[in-house]
Amino acid sequence: MDINSLKNNADQKKESVGTSQYIVVTLGKEQYGIDIRFIDNIVRMQRITRVPKMPPYLVGIINLRGEVLPVVSLRLKMGLEKDVYEKATRIIILKTEQEGNMGVIVDEVKEVVTLEETQVDSVDDLRIEGKNYVCNVGKRENGDLISILDLSMITLEDSAG
Repeated sequence: MDINSLKNNADQKKESVGTSQYIVVTLGKEQYGIDIRFIDNIVRMQRITRVPKMPPYLVGIINLRGEVLPVVSLRLKMGLEKDVYEKATRIIILKTEQEGNMGVIVDEVKEVVTLEETQVDSVDDLRIEGKNYVCNVGKRENGDLISILDLSMITLEDSAG
């Protein structure tokens, strides 16, 4: 999947200054949004080389066009059930300032959505004990909710629990 064409299509849908764009992905039956500014690429599932003595959520490394990247299971990092690799499973390559590029495994990439500031609510009041991997909730015009992932929590080196 070409991230640039997704970004260009999403750019064309931008109507006002106070908007943000998210790639909508699924983990199980839930929809999550990843800020498109932090996405470098989306690739099909490929062979992942396991690295010994790593936390369970760090499933291994891949070689993407000569660059060796760590790959994290979002499901395991967030305390969900183990990944089941299917035809729609993708690895999203994230650009992070602190950690460099890294891959995260998602069940499926659905679409790009543009949300206005008024459609995004903070979840500060919903903090649950332990880690919170969701920073905001986006409300779509059709009533669907999208949990916006806090990438700083996902890319931290500590264990999910």
